[in-house]
Amino acid sequence: MGGAQRNTCAPGGSSVKNPRTAFALLTTGAIAAAVLAQQALGAPSTVGLRLSDGAVPYLPRAADTPSAAPFEVSGSALIPGTPTPTGGPDSAPSVPADVPPTGVLSEPPPVLPSVLPSVLPSVLPSAPVTVGPITVRTVPVDEPTSSPSKPTTPPPTTPPPNAPACAGTTITTAQNAAAVIAAAAVGTTFCFASGLHRITETIRPKSQQVLTGLPGAILTGSVPLTKWTASNGDWVTTGVLPAAYARTGQCEDNVANICYLREQVFVDGKHQKRVATRDKVAPGTFYADYTANAVYLGSNPAGRSVEMSKTKTAIESTATKVTVRDLTIEHFATPPQGGAVVLGHGWRVSGNDIRWNHAVGAMLVNADGAVLEKNNIHHNGQLGVGQYSTVNGTISGNIVSNNNTDGFWIADWESGGIKTTWSNGGAVTGNVIHANRGVGLWSDAYDDGRTFSGNTISNNAADGIRFEIGRNGVISRNLVTGNGHGTGRGSGTSLWDGGGININTSSNVQVRDNVVANNVNGISVQSRTRGSGPWGQNVLRKISITGNQVTMRGGTTATGIVQNSGAAIPTGEVTLDKNAYLLDSLTLNRFQKTGHWYTAQQWQATGQDKSSTFLPNRLPPPR
Repeated sequence: MGGAQRNTCAPGGSSVKNPRTAFALLTTGAIAAAVLAQQALGAPSTVGLRLSDGAVPYLPRAADTPSAAPFEVSGSALIPGTPTPTGGPDSAPSVPADVPPTGVLSEPPPVLPSVLPSVLPSVLPSAPVTVGPITVRTVPVDEPTSSPSKPTTPPPTTPPPNAPACAGTTITTAQNAAAVIAAAAVGTTFCFASGLHRITETIRPKSQQVLTGLPGAILTGSVPLTKWTASNGDWVTTGVLPAAYARTGQCEDNVANICYLREQVFVDGKHQKRVATRDKVAPGTFYADYTANAVYLGSNPAGRSVEMSKTKTAIESTATKVTVRDLTIEHFATPPQGGAVVLGHGWRVSGNDIRWNHAVGAMLVNADGAVLEKNNIHHNGQLGVGQYSTVNGTISGNIVSNNNTDGFWIADWESGGIKTTWSNGGAVTGNVIHANRGVGLWSDAYDDGRTFSGNTISNNAADGIRFEIGRNGVISRNLVTGNGHGTGRGSGTSLWDGGGININTSSNVQVRDNVVANNVNGISVQSRTRGSGPWGQNVLRKISITGNQVTMRGGTTATGIVQNSGAAIPTGEVTLDKNAYLLDSLTLNRFQKTGHWYTAQQWQATGQDKSSTFLPNRLPPPR
């Protein structure tokens, strides 16, 4: 469901330079992956996957997943392996010959897909914390949520030692970056100097130009707000807002309806919550009165840096084969469905920290052959990544987390992690998609031939994966856990509300070899009355669900099939088989088919999952 994205919206990557990027990579990678792998076996949420005595961790064979990173067994914990040194062999536990790569096992294996980007730095921040058997380093609670300024250039961040040098035309913080780039020739390489670059107009690169950052280079779309006056317990500044503009998009709060407003406010780098009226202003919030052209702030601005996002887009052009890498891109006043970075044909965008922009972090629009890889894309107001009308685009190895900070509709309107529409071919693979307020990974409206594989998708408020009104899709070897437990408008717990994986009115979709654990539901197959499109009537046909491990415990969690009265599914069009189910009880109704509930044995009697295994899970339900 949800509106389709509008038609508005490179060689060489490198390691991430920003310590906050390293924090996020570690936290949503090493910690999340370990937690999620444990949840996949039904264990409580503590870091470290406890293996049974004598158990051997199952790993995908190289032939099955040629791009898989190695794993390491540390004590009794299965954790992702760090990249091996250059020239060194990959080290991984041996896999017994009798352990099959897919299918049903008498003891379902802990399958952990290759999900951590190789971009993880070798030098991690300080303040180690030991959780269970794994020692990790985490972000302090009071860590600023973006780059503060005074409002002058902040001190540059410190990169890991392997950050590459940049050879090209240097752009200083005092220069107009858009003008410098516009005046240069096709194919020019630009090096943004360390420090804060205020981008007052969209950068429009030419074909084959390279935009790269030296350590600590930050592109910001915000402006400092310095003229404040105390006013009845609040502080006010005037003359800084644009004229009022039309509302677009859909908000979680559809009464106040303020999520579409683009201008964000940051105090000492911390995002302030927008409120709908002045009387709601309190510390940590702000109110923008577009009629009076006034911004009211609830926190005392004295001696502090206050910034407001203003420029709509950081980087966008119709040029081909542009490279953007090693930059922090933040505070752009992107409109709903608009990206701070908009990729075009053949672009490569890698190694960037894209954060705290009002709508979408990165958008692929008519971006045939584009690659978005190894970026940290987080805390954007609506969505981490969007894709529209693109052939063979690749979204790979990114951390996409904590997006939808500005209150867009969680259940059903383009909020959350990654959403793609009207695109053919290409893949979304090897990403960590975590804690987004919306769907984790969503294919909606006429995607054809898309592959979603090897992703870790965890703790997103709505579905882990939603494949809606598409065809010829492959969803394989993903770790999908803890999704769909969000509450709010349109949220619920039935199969109609989705699950770990949700297939909605699509055709010829394979769901295979995934680990799906402790989501609001397991795998939901929905046949809805959805009208017609470019392929004729939208119907649910040829759905194959095989080789998956599905853990379902507690509440009304289920796996199964639902249909509208006007969208009946012909016999044989949906097949579930050779899956492994871990259930809280074999006598509880954990399966559903068109309004009828079944135990495991009864479910098999309907003709589904005839060769699957069903095992009782003796561990307590997840907290």
